[in-house]
Amino acid sequence: MAASPCTTSTGPYQKQAEKFLGRPVDGRQSRADCLAIQKFQINHGISPTIGYAGPITSGVMKVVGVQKAAGHNPNAAKKCPTNKGRIACIDLTRQLSWIQDGSRLVYGPVPVRSGRNGFETRTGLKKIYWRHIDHWSTLYKVAMPYSQFFDGGQAFHSIAGSVWSAPGSHGCVNMRKADAKKYWSLLRNGDDVYVYGRKPGT
Repeated sequence: MAASPCTTSTGPYQKQAEKFLGRPVDGRQSRADCLAIQKFQINHGISPTIGYAGPITSGVMKVVGVQKAAGHNPNAAKKCPTNKGRIACIDLTRQLSWIQDGSRLVYGPVPVRSGRNGFETRTGLKKIYWRHIDHWSTLYKVAMPYSQFFDGGQAFHSIAGSVWSAPGSHGCVNMRKADAKKYWSLLRNGDDVYVYGRKPGT
């Protein structure tokens, strides 16, 4: 598929995009700026991919920046319980998840996509109660590989598209395939899941 042509227009978040991407910060769109923004948009499933620094691109950059800042200590603020043994933590605010055992990080943190406005992923302490590796949603007519359900119809599962693309899921915690597969290998029925925070825009 051919790449979309680069726009010459300067977006409202031009300076923020330039800073995030390590470009010279002058607030004016250049060909190199556009190509860098376009590459970010393609990698993160943002449409259209014309290199325009608009609000969606800026929002994804903020989330990615926060995710990178979490490093290897996502529970530094101790918001996810450390007295439960093995537990999967979901931070809706940062759109991050990880698995820990007590205070020891087992896997992650990894980027996730939680519920959109009106379909928010519900917060609180949950337990995985049903797992289905090749699940198909009859409600939304979509594949949900590596599904691990923890609250009603809400589950961890992989998606074919980008976990950063707007607006979000119908309540499930969407993951990249490799991450969902790893969660499948590490978690079991009865394992705790703790959901906290609030997704930006909900």
